[in-house]
Amino acid sequence: MERKVIDAQDVVIRFTGDSGDGMQLTGTLFADASALFGNEISTFPDYPAEIRAPQGTVSGVSGFQVHIGNKDVRTPGDLADVLVSMNPAALMANAKFAKPGASIILDQDAFDEQGLEKAGFKTMDPIKELKLEDYNVIWAPITTMTKESLKDSGMDLKSIVRCKNIFTLGMCYFMFNRPLHFTEDYLRKKFAKKPNLIEPNIKVLNDGYNYAHNVHAIGNTYTIAPAKLEPGEYRSISGNQATAWGLIAASEKSGRPLFVGSYPITPATAILEELAIHKELGVKTMQCEDEIAGICTSIGAAYAGNMAVTTTSGPGLSLKSEALGLACMTELPLVVVDVQRGGPSTGIPTKTEQTDLAQALYGRNGECPVMVMAARTPSDCFRAAFYAGKFAMEHMMPVIFLSEGFLGNGNEPWKIPSMKDYPAINPPIIKECEGAFKPFERDPKTFVRNWALPGTPGLEHRVGGLEKMPGGALSADPENHAYMVAQRAAKVAALADFIPELEVMGEQEGDILLVGWGGTYGHLYTATTKLLAEGKKIGFAHFDYINPLPKNTAEVLAKFKKILVCELNSGQFADYLRAKHPEFKYEQLNKVQGQPFMVHEIVDAVNAL
Repeated sequence: MERKVIDAQDVVIRFTGDSGDGMQLTGTLFADASALFGNEISTFPDYPAEIRAPQGTVSGVSGFQVHIGNKDVRTPGDLADVLVSMNPAALMANAKFAKPGASIILDQDAFDEQGLEKAGFKTMDPIKELKLEDYNVIWAPITTMTKESLKDSGMDLKSIVRCKNIFTLGMCYFMFNRPLHFTEDYLRKKFAKKPNLIEPNIKVLNDGYNYAHNVHAIGNTYTIAPAKLEPGEYRSISGNQATAWGLIAASEKSGRPLFVGSYPITPATAILEELAIHKELGVKTMQCEDEIAGICTSIGAAYAGNMAVTTTSGPGLSLKSEALGLACMTELPLVVVDVQRGGPSTGIPTKTEQTDLAQALYGRNGECPVMVMAARTPSDCFRAAFYAGKFAMEHMMPVIFLSEGFLGNGNEPWKIPSMKDYPAINPPIIKECEGAFKPFERDPKTFVRNWALPGTPGLEHRVGGLEKMPGGALSADPENHAYMVAQRAAKVAALADFIPELEVMGEQEGDILLVGWGGTYGHLYTATTKLLAEGKKIGFAHFDYINPLPKNTAEVLAKFKKILVCELNSGQFADYLRAKHPEFKYEQLNKVQGQPFMVHEIVDAVNAL
């Protein structure tokens, strides 16, 4: 077979298999090798929603999509240039994500009668049944070749078969001209305490590479040149890890020790896990018995003078709602990180959505406004977490930071910042006062009260869930209640003077303004770039701050004939904009499938308008 080397700007690879086939590790290693090689990357882990779903069934399929390129990679890609499916169920579930004419690598050993039946195929010819005849289907006996590769390794058969993902990774490294040494170094570190596993894994990686080279089953190979990145030190980072580090950075800048009280919940647990390993930085973590205890311990820590954080996902945010009202009433700084997932109730806990926005804005009893903000990319979670801590402490209020499963689990290159480029954080800690201390007396411009730490002589005061007078005395007076409610709301509204104004990418006025928030950023940015190249008069505005909205929101919206709000819910942000700025008409593009947008869906929606 004549083999061509294709010089590509970008490619998308989707690794799929049973939840025990190691596809998440395979995709991560491929992404890391590409990042270290110098490519831009964006990843999308797609976990099964069931714990230990029956092996070989569609419900147990795990996927990991990687988009690598030599410039401007902002999404995991729409459809895959290469689809790897380790069993029939993976092919059944993911064939729709392959581009027309894509290469499809299949483990021939798994496509027996039993496997096809479990996956729901009606015939013994999955290629014909799924209409894949025009695709480049590569049948490879991956399991057999893995057994042959490691027959003299001394490993048991079960352990040998588990290495088939590394054999497959070697095949993909040949196909995309990836260097092996990055992964070989990883394997040496991973198995440093089990040195008998190092050489077998390195061997099976190389054997997979050589198999792909020698059998000529793979026709074309690809090269993707390194990207021209801004000089600096880079690393690959996930959104959850970036969130943890952003919180630590805010703690350092503020001089307040970091306390995190949380209950494990998918997909936010990794934040708590990451923070727990940084005790040397003064981080205190507490895995609580439930979500209510998580937030209540954090409120106690805030009262004691800590930078207080609690992490969760949508169901946990529901449980935290009463205590969140307590943090609002006591006016204590608290960061609530919500890594959103599909709902309602338990929903589909491994899938991504933006369906907690209304809950974040309104999900508490009484008049209880809090700041709501969101991150736009995995690495942007660092910035967002840092500023969530800054605004919570400097303005003495709860801040809800909305992330998403897509961001929390996804990876991208991150230029490690210099902390001198981040602003100081100055909590309003009071150490002494003249006369009687009034804990709820405020700055007349910002409406922020002072933070009096327990044990400070002369600053004793009451806290709790009952309404107070400015001096701290309990009060049921109707006029005082109205006054205090208005003051707490004014404090949130005053934040508009401290957040950046809304920026527009592309045309500054024209036919259509694309509007988004949160993790839709990369897809909307890419769609805007495509539409601008086609000559469309289109702009794109992305909201990092939701409550309050940027001060120039109305000014931006007024410059476009049509406004298209794109979000992974049924229209919560569009409804919020209608309430805040009813003078404009809003079109909607909504998706509630537990999956991020595809760029072509946005482009099609704009063209339809």
